Amino acid sequence: MPLAPTDWVRPNVARMYDFFLGGKDYGEADRVAAAKALELNPDVRLIARANRAFLGRAVRYLAERGVRQFLDIGTGLPSMGNVHEVAQSVHADARTVYVDNDRVVLSHGRALLATDDQTVMLDADLRDPGWILTRASDLLDFDRPVAVLLVAILHFVPDEDGPGEIVGDLMRFLVPGSHLVISHVLETERTVAATAAYQRASARVVLRGEERIGAWFTDAGTELVAPGLVRVPLWRPEMDDGLARDDASRVDVAGGVGRKER
Repeated sequence: MPLAPTDWVRPNVARMYDFFLGGKDYGEADRVAAAKALELNPDVRLIARANRAFLGRAVRYLAERGVRQFLDIGTGLPSMGNVHEVAQSVHADARTVYVDNDRVVLSHGRALLATDDQTVMLDADLRDPGWILTRASDLLDFDRPVAVLLVAILHFVPDEDGPGEIVGDLMRFLVPGSHLVISHVLETERTVAATAAYQRASARVVLRGEERIGAWFTDAGTELVAPGLVRVPLWRPEMDDGLARDDASRVDVAGGVGRKER
């Protein structure tokens, strides 16, 4: 379905993220809002790219340890190193369910992500985890381990919608050996300034601290794998450790991977 003209008037967080990643699927309102965010915090583009790189490293880490099923919620627009591509580069039979409720993401995802019978794109809302699990079960076998990916999505969920409860509901019925991947923007002076660019966007940013984010892993019954919850450039970096530390000093995003042991 083509987007109505009104869909391009309001800045869209998925299209803004695409702008930061160097994509092309954004409109003028998205570009203006993204430029405002960069004016308020010049490291926003680095933050987006570091977060995307973290997603790829986390998926590869899990696939190399035998995980063959991925549930990516809040997918965003297709970009380099999509989840199913990374997973299938390790296991050709890896299955991926992408979930989003943004019309822009859905139209692009169905065209560019769901390109084989091991990959599907679902129209569903993170705030309805039971419905997501029910629909995802058409492809995923929940008697086997599943990796739930909540990368750069929970900071768009306000406290009144219960982000911690959502995480718990998603993980509750998964078998041991399943994993939880989260990244989330941290509350710092720089990120507080940049949130002004999202005031008119399709979703507002809710900033939180590392303690709150870490509690979601614990409350969901998972144990963080090394190196724990860290700034995303520091999570098992493929680059030189010194370069990772330099990037981490500018990237106010925490990320981690938790394993469900029982």
